[in-house]
Amino acid sequence: MENARSTESIVDRTIHLSALIITYNEEHNIKQVLEDLDFADEILVIDSFSTDKTIEIAQSFSNVKVTQHTFENYAIQRNFAIGLAKGRWILFLDADERLTPALKNEIIQTIQNKASDTAYYFNRSFMFCNKQLYYSGWQTDKIIRLFRKENASYSLQKTVHEKLQTTGNIGKLKNKLVHYSYTDYSSYKEKMISYGKLKANEEFTKGTKPNFFHFYLRPSYQFINQYILRLGILDGKKGIVICYLNAFSVYVRFQELKRMYPKN
Repeated sequence: MENARSTESIVDRTIHLSALIITYNEEHNIKQVLEDLDFADEILVIDSFSTDKTIEIAQSFSNVKVTQHTFENYAIQRNFAIGLAKGRWILFLDADERLTPALKNEIIQTIQNKASDTAYYFNRSFMFCNKQLYYSGWQTDKIIRLFRKENASYSLQKTVHEKLQTTGNIGKLKNKLVHYSYTDYSSYKEKMISYGKLKANEEFTKGTKPNFFHFYLRPSYQFINQYILRLGILDGKKGIVICYLNAFSVYVRFQELKRMYPKN
């Protein structure tokens, strides 16, 4: 009877799943996300030369393989990670995302049941300062995190907030992925500045010439859209902070774009 249970456990775990994470200085997140991924057949961490303890912590897990790769943009880094994966299915998580037990079980069942869809959206619960935001544009947040390797790659046209291109049907899982996006104001602002600069490169590639509209009206619309139309006002003080910093990222994008033109 004991041997039967042991055999059943092995069968349950053979789901041909590669879990991928790209990292840079994620020592405060990496342990928790790796613990969440203990059911995967392989776990790959693609790191862009972290200067904190990210690598040390990741290498302490016997089932984790760490690869160093210079970061150019998110799309290139994710495609590089996919190229290293051996599994037929890819589960791509950010270091600040967490799987609930219910979602973990749903992922396993989806793969074991030979799902007909080639990719799956996950709805996300957005956490800021360890408390959930229910509005501010995040109430409809969803992202593809599970997909068949042979059916997907990230578009090189989107270097931040990258878009997965897939063939076949896209389904959606019922349980939510928890996104512990930022723990404080300064870390969120730093990330928004980084995103703004990366988006400036996208705009430059498209030939966008920034003007008054981009410098002032675009950031204003971003704030009004999220704070008023997407009900950020109902998230209280945190809603103001999130909506302001998202608008600030738009402002940074076009200021950075303006600086790029004289150089070129």
